[in-house]
Amino acid sequence: MNRRNFVSTALATAGVLSGIESIASENPAPSRFDNKLSLKVLGTNWGFTGTTDEFCAKIKKEGYDGTEMWWPGSKERQTELLSALKKHGLEVGFLCGSGERQYPAHLDAFKKQIDAATTQFGQKPLYINCHSGKDYFTYEQNKAFIDYTTEASSKSGIPIYHETHRGRMLFAAHITRNFIEKNPGLKLTLDISHWCNVHESLLQDQEETIKLALSRVGHIHSRIGHEEGPQVNDPRAPEWEAAVKAHLAWWDAVVEQKVKNGETLTVLTEFGPPNYLPTVPFTGQPLADQWGINVYMMQMLRKRYLK
Repeated sequence: MNRRNFVSTALATAGVLSGIESIASENPAPSRFDNKLSLKVLGTNWGFTGTTDEFCAKIKKEGYDGTEMWWPGSKERQTELLSALKKHGLEVGFLCGSGERQYPAHLDAFKKQIDAATTQFGQKPLYINCHSGKDYFTYEQNKAFIDYTTEASSKSGIPIYHETHRGRMLFAAHITRNFIEKNPGLKLTLDISHWCNVHESLLQDQEETIKLALSRVGHIHSRIGHEEGPQVNDPRAPEWEAAVKAHLAWWDAVVEQKVKNGETLTVLTEFGPPNYLPTVPFTGQPLADQWGINVYMMQMLRKRYLK
């Protein structure tokens, strides 16, 4: 047994890793979906080192509905992914964005990914999630990403969301509020763990802004952040009680809205590998099991939000 598995087993045996389960049971969700198909939980390939087929086989075995991954740019990778999805009966959401530093090149690369992801794949994606713009672009420059995706979504019938992500257009709560108020068609992927980190708080002082943002959410990245980072080491550990409670309350509000409106919600379990996942100094060994945490989150979300 390696060190990581020993630590996980020892803590579980001691009952230490029951924090999130205890908190969830003591704070039940106000609304739950009647239809299990109304909640689709997806697995991330972030940190997975095997082949696409191996990954799809593994998430199918765990019980995921599908996956979210970056748009595969080459025809070869698209064919490989499509084959694996069909073989294992999985759905897909695509992540699109650009790494270009200068605005014209960045926007051009972004548009090409959106065009491809909405028209070139042999299976209609559940949605497209965007890493949109840059935190240092102007409002008008970043608005162009919203305008383009609004039109692309209308043409394709595929929901397109913009993620609340550090370094991107919606990197902070107050900045996002400005975009929401000026762009009625803006829909969000909520990864609120980033905002906890950016604002160095659990956002207690921005309740009105958070409420507005939650009303625009179509998709969730269910990672739990804290005041000093975008990912707790293990959400089952009791020391993260305040962070867990805050995130559950935010997700509860989104679910309540979706149930009321008769809409489907997609959720990605997105606890990441090192260096998102803290490691032992000098060795780089992860302090927790990334895959196990994500599977636990998937199971917890289904238990919490399905009748």
